[in-house]
Amino acid sequence: MKFGDIPVRRAKGALLAHSLALPEKRFPKAHCLSDDDIVLLIQNGIQSVRAARLDSDDLDENRAAQAIALFIHASSIDTKPPTTGRVNFHAASSGLFDADAALIDAINAVDPAITIATLARHTPVEAGQLVATIKIIPYAVPARKTEAIAGLCAQKEAFRVHPFSAKKVGLIQSLKPGIKTSVLDKTTRVTQARLEPSASVICRELRVAHEAEAVRQAILSLTDEADLIVIYGAWAMADFNDVIPAAIRLAGGEIIRAGMPVDPGNLLVLGRVRHISIIGAPGCSRAPKENGFDWVLDRLLAGIDISARDIAGWGVGGLLKEISSRPQPRES
Repeated sequence: MKFGDIPVRRAKGALLAHSLALPEKRFPKAHCLSDDDIVLLIQNGIQSVRAARLDSDDLDENRAAQAIALFIHASSIDTKPPTTGRVNFHAASSGLFDADAALIDAINAVDPAITIATLARHTPVEAGQLVATIKIIPYAVPARKTEAIAGLCAQKEAFRVHPFSAKKVGLIQSLKPGIKTSVLDKTTRVTQARLEPSASVICRELRVAHEAEAVRQAILSLTDEADLIVIYGAWAMADFNDVIPAAIRLAGGEIIRAGMPVDPGNLLVLGRVRHISIIGAPGCSRAPKENGFDWVLDRLLAGIDISARDIAGWGVGGLLKEISSRPQPRES
């Protein structure tokens, strides 16, 4: 592609670099000049225009963006038609967005003329939400550049939305002397609000003493009807053998991870009884503000298995905004 000032008399077929307004007509950016346009420009005393002229092996910005979009493999994604060198990708369903960061980086390293941007990994999205965009910077790129991207994308999925699925959630709240019913009721409302994007519901709630045996019995009473169990302890976990992890083990379950490198949310417990995931929620999750509980809950609602190793990798980016209502904030 050649770009620069072109004499008007030789500008037929060139693409205008910028919009141009004449008394008789307005030419938009990237307008392809015709013979009639040339006559009009000359009549208005314009001797040259800044424009681009494509080489024989170039793809114009829309064709290039469309070609790259066709090379990209994605799941639960709707692809929009190209316009102004851009192709947008939208979520086909509500869920959790994920991307192959190494592949996206590799695409962006092919040529500065070709860019692709996405949401951060594991961002919750709604159906129809913009999740990624391709933008061609100049008016054209050589076809060989798009072909290089085809090779990078072969047999790889660039990004996807893991759709949320509606689940029945069992809720357990353990009690301590003096706890207000209003606190428990608010926790229930906040939890249900977190479930709404996935159309999940609280199928049953149990309020029991803050004792391992009482929590164990509550867990077992929910296993026949719940797909997921959330436990709010009267007190946060203080030890790996505290009430909630102990109750999960007593119920015949396993602890996947107790404690996580996400704050607020450090004191979360993740376990499993039979096939049912159990979250021992940190105290900060009684508030609606984002915390580590959301990271775990969203993945489970999207059908993503979580391992101890996964959680261990969440430290970078795991320092979230403080929740002022926490009993023990990071800094006083």
